[in-house]
Amino acid sequence: MSMTQQAEPAVGTSPASGPKQTDGRTTRRPLAIRLLARPEVGVFLGAVAVLIFFLIAAPSLRQGSSIATVLYQSSTIGIMALPVALLMIGGEFDLSSGVAVISSALVASMISYQLTMNVWVGVIVALFASLAVGAFNGWMVVKTGLPSFLVTLGTFLILQGANLAVTKLVTGNVATDDISNMDGFDQAKKIFASSVDIGGVEVKITVFYWLGFAALATWVLLRTKYGNWIFAVGGNKESARAVGVPVNFTKITLFMLVGFGAWFIGMHNLFSFNTVQSGEGVGQELIYIAAAVIGGCLLTGGSGSAIGPVFGAFMFGMVNQGIVFAGWNPDWFKAFLGVMLLGAVLINLWVQRTATRR
Repeated sequence: MSMTQQAEPAVGTSPASGPKQTDGRTTRRPLAIRLLARPEVGVFLGAVAVLIFFLIAAPSLRQGSSIATVLYQSSTIGIMALPVALLMIGGEFDLSSGVAVISSALVASMISYQLTMNVWVGVIVALFASLAVGAFNGWMVVKTGLPSFLVTLGTFLILQGANLAVTKLVTGNVATDDISNMDGFDQAKKIFASSVDIGGVEVKITVFYWLGFAALATWVLLRTKYGNWIFAVGGNKESARAVGVPVNFTKITLFMLVGFGAWFIGMHNLFSFNTVQSGEGVGQELIYIAAAVIGGCLLTGGSGSAIGPVFGAFMFGMVNQGIVFAGWNPDWFKAFLGVMLLGAVLINLWVQRTATRR
């Protein structure tokens, strides 16, 4: 008996007499279906559609300076949406991220101005303060077992009240003092709020930071052990802990990454406008979360990417500026965001069902 004959199953009928049976898990799906399984594909198509729509509806948007404005608006959302997305992949939320941006800028400004110190002292103190807020949120979540929604809602209210009360107490006003004449300001502005000339078009440096952070986050998610930990704790933290994943460390550091993002955008705001309004930031956390959700991050955790939120943030920036360039009432912006969010959730649901259908 040949080797081929020995490998044949001992059944009464020949394999050729009926269709080959598969269980759907080992079948190689068509390329289109496999692409749909990627969480960022749907938002990419949506971003292209929104871009084409506004290029037609607002001809002035076709200019290089207008596109640079859209990219700048997108970058200020996208830089924060990236750590928020990583945190969501890890199965948690941070509702304090919006006001944390303002808190960081307020700390840097008041430390520098009120203590008459080099602005870099304020920048460094603000960094530690932002990381401390993130570490506190993460520690509270892992130690108490409370939902991150409740923990960070409490932090949101604390920071919102402290921003206003402390600023009024220290400066006697609702805004900080102008720090543009202080030592170190020009150097800090070059790093956080400068522009780069590309073919006669001024592009804000935050655009390059945004794309660089996105590339770094993608590499971390797909090529590092820490990225595997993020997906594991978001999918099932108890199973992750059982196989040796440091769940508490992963969650706390993810909250600290959100704190780092808040610090970075806070510094950009401070050195762009020289002063900070203490009442701002409320509602921005919903923008960051929505950009991550539109980018394919599941609310239940364990799934998502860093590229998807880039396109999600771009859609937000395009709609925000596209409405202005089209001459429409800007009050419609939030309505557009709501439609985009619901549409993205439905598309992601359809994509998942299509990708997992046997």
